[in-house]
Amino acid sequence: MNFLKNKYTYLVIASMFMFSSCDDYLDINDDPNNPTEAPISALMVNSTFETAQNTFRMGNITTNYVQHLASPNPASSSDVMDPVNYSGTWSSMYNVMTDLSDLINQSRENGANHYEGVGQILMAINLGMTVDAWGSIPYSEGLDFQTITPSYDDDSALYQEILNLLDEGLVNLSNPTEVSVGEDDFIYGGDISKWMKLGNMLKARYLNHYSETGSYDPAAVLAALDSGMESNADDAQVEYFPEQFNPWANVAINNANLLLGGWISEQFIESLDGTLYGVQDPRLPYMVGATDDGEYIGVENGAGRGNAPEQGARSVLEPGDYYSSELAPILIATYFEQKFIEAEAAFEIDKSRSYEAYLTGIRAHMTKIGVEPAEIDAYMSNPEVSMGEADFTMDEIFEEKWIAMFLHPEAWVDARRYDYSYEDFDLPANVNPDLNGEFISRLAYPDSEVSRNGSNVPDVSLTDKIFWDE
Repeated sequence: MNFLKNKYTYLVIASMFMFSSCDDYLDINDDPNNPTEAPISALMVNSTFETAQNTFRMGNITTNYVQHLASPNPASSSDVMDPVNYSGTWSSMYNVMTDLSDLINQSRENGANHYEGVGQILMAINLGMTVDAWGSIPYSEGLDFQTITPSYDDDSALYQEILNLLDEGLVNLSNPTEVSVGEDDFIYGGDISKWMKLGNMLKARYLNHYSETGSYDPAAVLAALDSGMESNADDAQVEYFPEQFNPWANVAINNANLLLGGWISEQFIESLDGTLYGVQDPRLPYMVGATDDGEYIGVENGAGRGNAPEQGARSVLEPGDYYSSELAPILIATYFEQKFIEAEAAFEIDKSRSYEAYLTGIRAHMTKIGVEPAEIDAYMSNPEVSMGEADFTMDEIFEEKWIAMFLHPEAWVDARRYDYSYEDFDLPANVNPDLNGEFISRLAYPDSEVSRNGSNVPDVSLTDKIFWDE
């Protein structure tokens, strides 16, 4: 698409307007009585691009918890589930939601229904990622700078707000508009039909998060999916450009320059190399790098690299692979994710539909990352993968989705809903003793929030569950 060629120019122009609207959440130096409004086009550029960046930021936190990655250093806080101060990511989430609040309000004032609808869908995504990580957060009082000590909204109430945003966004996208979205949209380039498919797919995602609660309605999930994505061509993603590399590529480049990061978990390697599931997965070389000896060797979470201190002795993210190429996309929501949601929701209602969706999800992911058709066919024909409807279980859905959602924060939602029950999925070595033998269930509220809004910050521990994790 031609608009990709102009991304850097749009981003530079947008940044000129965003200096005031991108101040840190609850920056007390802001004057709420003297706001500087950015035009909706600049807000659109920033919000679509930064939603991808936020997907990376949250994935960069959670990917060790789900044992896609592991730290090369023993007892690293990210590996052993220590409380970590993620003030920067918290601020980034609020910066985008504040911009989106402005985008929604300004669009409403100007009759720009499609901008408003896109803004509401993007708000649902960013709000969802924030609630799924921290639980209850400031929202109703958190985006307008009217108070420096906003109250916290209940996580379950915020989920209803997410669903309301999606419903309202879909209505706005279906209505005529005074102003059309165009190249300032870094995700779909103004293709409103794809935004509508995304809105329905996201309704299914968030409704499916209720799977462990008494409010779960799989039929509602499937109804939303009936108007969702139809192929990989509908994927919500931001493609990067020479002036702005994919952030996972920067992790890989930094690792090569001895700023260590992006080392692959032993759990991930053994899940794909045949050790745990009895079948070699052809996706492995497309997703991660081999050692200098051409092998795939991971790092045990929490234990560090052990007797392999030199570069090249363990598998890492490397420049050029699908997820870590310089111009690779950040995947926000995808058709293959949708198919695994369908497989889960249909399992008790229509097992045949569930099984077909599961198989389609695997094939869609393999196609997405460039696996050769012959390799795909060989994997799909293996009885460990295509076991037949009678022997098909929910475990296969979660296991294959865990592979497909590599580096994505949604994988942590799934791990918690699944009670971390993947094959041989153990607590990391040197695990935080305060967890009392449990896996982490939420992030600690950041120091910046505790210091300036401490009277409202909920008193919770890392093992207190988000409302949907019953």
